[in-house]
Amino acid sequence: MEFDWIDCHFDLKKIPPREVEEAFEDPFSIRLLPETDSSDGESRYFALGKTLANRYLFSAFWTDGKNYRVIFCRDMTDDESSFYERKNAEWL
Repeated sequence: MEFDWIDCHFDLKKIPPREVEEAFEDPFSIRLLPETDSSDGESRYFALGKTLANRYLFSAFWTDGKNYRVIFCRDMTDDESSFYERKNAEWL
């Protein structure tokens, strides 16, 4: 998995690339494809994942299967982290 950090719409000092990568490597991360298509024809996905320091991150990204371009990343809201925990509890 290769990450492309060009054209990020978030502060890489507040959320370092390593933490974003950890959230993607989270074995319990959740990846979702939005119901609406992008106007430019490229699909963008959402990811919910947790870092090694237990930081919950929400990301919007594009991928071709090998390369990942994270467009936006932020801390999850309380509702999103509850959804993440609830979905992981269902799978166990």
